[in-house]
Amino acid sequence: MNKTASEASVLVREFIRRCPPRPDIQIGLAPPFTALHSVREALGTDSPYHLGAQNMFWEDKGAFTGEISGPMLTDLGCRFVIIGHSERRQYFGEQEEWTNKKVAAALRYDLRAILCVGETLAEREGGRTESVVTRQLMNGLAGLTKDQMSLVVVAYEPVWAIGTGRAATPEQAVSVHRVLRQAAQDHWSAETADALVILYGGSVTPHNIGSFLSCDGIDGALVGGACLDPASFATLAEITATCRTSRG
Repeated sequence: MNKTASEASVLVREFIRRCPPRPDIQIGLAPPFTALHSVREALGTDSPYHLGAQNMFWEDKGAFTGEISGPMLTDLGCRFVIIGHSERRQYFGEQEEWTNKKVAAALRYDLRAILCVGETLAEREGGRTESVVTRQLMNGLAGLTKDQMSLVVVAYEPVWAIGTGRAATPEQAVSVHRVLRQAAQDHWSAETADALVILYGGSVTPHNIGSFLSCDGIDGALVGGACLDPASFATLAEITATCRTSRG
């Protein structure tokens, strides 16, 4: 919940000035609902940058005051939506059944669904990381076919690392990414697992993003606060492109 519509427009225009389009990486921006239109205007037509939303509801329309539907997002030019972010789960009681309905709704409208999974500090210290993230993954993606999985991105975001300045180590992140990819292989196929894009999120900054993206199995980053400054955002993009080039 950062940036008014006018503030978001200024941020995006400055980011674009600092970061010309890079064909070797994909960049998505997910402002608050109130800023989606202004950000789309700032991006312009046929922008290489992807516009997305931070959440959505699973019904297409109706008496659901305060909610936003898939058709509303696509009409605004959204190409992806974040689903099941830990703050949605923690503060708003988001249930895994809901995330599953939201994923299905996103795919109905050709929105790429970014499903967030991650454990709390108590769950990690209790040795339950693997079981927690696997459960969240399978419940959130229940009922999806192999073809539908091509529109899904998974973001591993340990709850204890979000906004705390305490990022997971690359080794911790890689370990969980392997668990998630293995679960996808076991349930769908090796081909599906290999093609699945898995991001790391949790106190990602220009200082540590390179250490994550240089690791096999980490395909990108879901970044929060470090994107609120256009100079920091542009630096993240530059480092990402460098890492992608070095990894081939």
